[in-house]
Amino acid sequence: MDGNITLKGAADAPFYLPQGDECDIFTAASENDLPVLLKGPTGCGKTRFVAHMAARLGRPLYTVACHDDLSAADLIGRYLLKGGETIWVDGPLTRAVREGAICYLDEVVEARKDVTVVLHPLTDDRRFLPIDRTGEELEAAPGFMLVASYNPGYQNILKTLKPSTRQRFVALEFDFPSQEFEITVVARESGLSEDRVKPLVRLANKLRDLKGQDLEEGVSTRLVIYAATLIRQGMPVDRAILAAMIEPLSDDADVKRGLLDLTTAIFG
Repeated sequence: MDGNITLKGAADAPFYLPQGDECDIFTAASENDLPVLLKGPTGCGKTRFVAHMAARLGRPLYTVACHDDLSAADLIGRYLLKGGETIWVDGPLTRAVREGAICYLDEVVEARKDVTVVLHPLTDDRRFLPIDRTGEELEAAPGFMLVASYNPGYQNILKTLKPSTRQRFVALEFDFPSQEFEITVVARESGLSEDRVKPLVRLANKLRDLKGQDLEEGVSTRLVIYAATLIRQGMPVDRAILAAMIEPLSDDADVKRGLLDLTTAIFG
């Protein structure tokens, strides 16, 4: 059963630079027991935002990375053999419901369809979790909050959230930050000076313009931070960019050559 728990205070909250009123909306949703849905491209800061807000609010956080094989049982729990006896072990969603924690389902559309059915009673005024295997109808403890995210750009007819599910959430749309904000974030996270970060961010935006043409997805802020970190460690700029911003984007040799030409045009 997936699920990592994090508990931090506001003083050591992960760094996050707000771009709008997203922190205020998340706080208001938390105070009023409303579930939140985060929409945006991979690597634009959705997971960091949730970790930041959980720390600011002083709430335990269970993070679940959803995948094709993730089932409702993985979230709720199951009976396991331990020491010769069968015992019930809560899954991360059940633990969050019992403890009044935040449960974050990252890329929820990747999970199996039975997962969304389980979430419905937790995303309306009932706020309870039915556990069929134990016969419980577990009422959510005060403070429980359900947060989910997905990348609309990856959706297809087989992997999408039904309107009936989306309309159970308060939704926040994320995108890559403006160049000014991204320079600040990358410099802060990597330790590289803003002057040296600026051309990396400029290159990242040029690469994002190629989404839907030569590239399936634009370069994430996360990858820009990786490249800046490698440069700060002394790696040559062109090698760091190749390793962190070009190779992860494509396996096509011709595409990669074109991206390297673009890099040369920006960096000289």
